[in-house]
Amino acid sequence: MKNLRMKAARAALDLSQQQLADAVGVSRQTINAIEKGDYNPTIKLCTAICRCLGKTLDELFWEG
Repeated sequence: MKNLRMKAARAALDLSQQQLADAVGVSRQTINAIEKGDYNPTIKLCTAICRCLGKTLDELFWEG
């Protein structure tokens, strides 16, 4: 499942995939794969992304 919420939160902060990747210590391809739904990140990576984007785990990763 695509993660459009993460993509939208990143875009709202005017961050590129590369900038987010650099901030959380992964490759741009990893961020792209998460947004496309091709990669299921670890909880550690999820929390790092949430901190960087100013969102909660529920807001970005919980399928409600």
